[in-house]
Amino acid sequence: MTATAGPERPTATEPLRVAIIGNPNTGKTTLFNALTGLRQRVGNFAGVTVERVEGAFRMPDGRRVAVLDLPGSYSLSAGSPDERIALEVLLDRDGQHWRPHVVLVVVDACHLERNLFLASQVCELGLPVVIALNQFDMAAEQGITIDVPELIHAIGVPVVPTVASRGEGIEPLKKALFTAAELPPPARRFTLPPEIEASLAPLVTHLERGGLARGPAEMEALRLLGVRRGEKHLAHIPDLARELDAARDAIRAVGHTPEREESEARYGWIGEVMQRTVRRRAAGTETTSDRVDAVVLHRLGGPLVFLAIMALVFQAVFSWAAPMQDAIEAVIHWLGALVAAPLPEGDLKSLVVDGVFAGVGSVLVFLPQIAILFAFIGVLEQSGYMARAAFLMDRVMRRVGLHGKSFIPMLSGYACAVPGIMATRTIDDQQERLATIMVVPLMSCSARLPVYTLLIATFVPALPLLPGLDLQGATMLAMYLLGTVAALAVAALFRKTLLRGPVRPMLLELPAYRWPSPQSLWVSVWQRCLLFLRRAGTVILALSIVLWALATYPKTAVDPSLPVEAQHEQQLAHSALGGFGHAIEPAVRPLGYDWKIGVSIVASFAAREVFVSTMGTIYGVGAEDDAALQDRLRRETRADGAPAYTPLVAVGLMVFYVFALMCMSTIAVTIREAGGGRLGWKWAGIQFAYMLALAYGAAWLTVTAGRALGFA
Repeated sequence: MTATAGPERPTATEPLRVAIIGNPNTGKTTLFNALTGLRQRVGNFAGVTVERVEGAFRMPDGRRVAVLDLPGSYSLSAGSPDERIALEVLLDRDGQHWRPHVVLVVVDACHLERNLFLASQVCELGLPVVIALNQFDMAAEQGITIDVPELIHAIGVPVVPTVASRGEGIEPLKKALFTAAELPPPARRFTLPPEIEASLAPLVTHLERGGLARGPAEMEALRLLGVRRGEKHLAHIPDLARELDAARDAIRAVGHTPEREESEARYGWIGEVMQRTVRRRAAGTETTSDRVDAVVLHRLGGPLVFLAIMALVFQAVFSWAAPMQDAIEAVIHWLGALVAAPLPEGDLKSLVVDGVFAGVGSVLVFLPQIAILFAFIGVLEQSGYMARAAFLMDRVMRRVGLHGKSFIPMLSGYACAVPGIMATRTIDDQQERLATIMVVPLMSCSARLPVYTLLIATFVPALPLLPGLDLQGATMLAMYLLGTVAALAVAALFRKTLLRGPVRPMLLELPAYRWPSPQSLWVSVWQRCLLFLRRAGTVILALSIVLWALATYPKTAVDPSLPVEAQHEQQLAHSALGGFGHAIEPAVRPLGYDWKIGVSIVASFAAREVFVSTMGTIYGVGAEDDAALQDRLRRETRADGAPAYTPLVAVGLMVFYVFALMCMSTIAVTIREAGGGRLGWKWAGIQFAYMLALAYGAAWLTVTAGRALGFA
């Protein structure tokens, strides 16, 4: 439908369609998870890489509700891709054919004044609106009292206090959504000066001719006054730029500044609403957040706290995951034996045991570590600490030419580079955004964990260093720190060469500390684990089968008197995989690698985790006996009898994986986020080339320096 038709009412057979919108740090995602639980699906909005998350729930009487979680937005100014997507969905211009019946606006009760700007814009779009007054408990703790009935009267829409992290207010909120769907849409609650109304009238009429109803046209006309010339989204209505210029000229002629009209009008009204509805206790009372911030934001103590948190995360990845890994190994071993038992000896059994279970199984055992990493990142985000980390790093980021906001996408890169690159949409300056995109893949993502874990567990002893930290955890932390330092150095280089430009000052809202929602954490970790399992069941499975075939054919006669392990080596050396490996061995020999490592590196350019599954396929062992793979790596020798793997080779290999861009998904999202088309391919090519050169050079330098120091 189009906006001219007014709000659509749900029929008896279709679900109520609800779009959730709100400022960042309002608990919007937590509320979305509280409503929908695990009944979610994740994709992208049409034509862009902005994540589209949809969910659903049922009322006790069976009525269905479909929920769309719109990107976090401070306003509908459409200054970023996130805001543009939100605006186009609400105005029915995104091509998804999914205009909501009701808009649920999530506002933070602790920062109501700032959040009401977006809410006031949404209330003028000609759609029924419900406001979730979230984090209501924290507002009370901070001495903020909100007169909810008066707020409902002032805004003209249902307002429901909620505490999404504890599930409080969720049932009344669900009922309010159905009630709002039957109410007339709200209208603008403030008036503009007559001379401004007259100046905007031709523009409003032009927008109505372009397909907008009266209310949305008035909101859009006021919003467009602050939009910069040349923006792509001004082309959705013919001659819109010309009419907009005429309106701006008319406003200047009556002594006003067009760019400030919307903010002055809305904040003037918001100030009146705040006076009528909000009471605060006397200033000077120190809150819990203030006391915690005195420590975590301290100039010296803050960075130490951050480093301690990171050390805890990576130590936990080793120590906490071990029991769960053992359980997964046992299950896969049992399944492998169960499936293989009825199969006769031959290629089919070898495919199942050595291809599927050795390849995919060798990666699945790292699922607990990935879950722990995502859980920690979720806790940091939901607790409010992530914003503090960005604030702490602002001084460092500015020295390398980046905005403090760049640190949040980079920190997200610890989990996965794809959402990290997508998170750069919050950076307004294009040069800073591109520089951040170019370095996010240097942050060690969860896909590197299987590689690090295999090599560290095999070649690094668990020597205690500090209470709660051993040498294995410290080595893991060192790999993450190496990637972070490299990202900052490369960003500085980009900002001084290809992407020069001034650094804007950072304006960042520090949310109050809050306990993370267990349900929201569970949903987030579950979704990310499912994505990992899908990759294991598709990309890694397919590559494992291909690698098994290359390692098995062509068949060669083997000496039956040799041990089984030696027969396997003989077949492997004469297979198609062996031929390819020997062909590329000269390229990797300077790094201290043999042809088997070279094959594993090449295979893992599709996805880093494939390195481990390739090793499992090459050596015929996998997750069903993780210790066996580690033992094979320790015992592996070269033709001259020297060990193929040493602690120095393992460290050099980890360094290679710190820097190399081995992820097709990351390359694809870089192409899209860097501008698409030829421009996107250009930046993706630069990114891939410099990271590969950096990986090769750093690995060579590590091995060469280690040998010079006598560590060979």
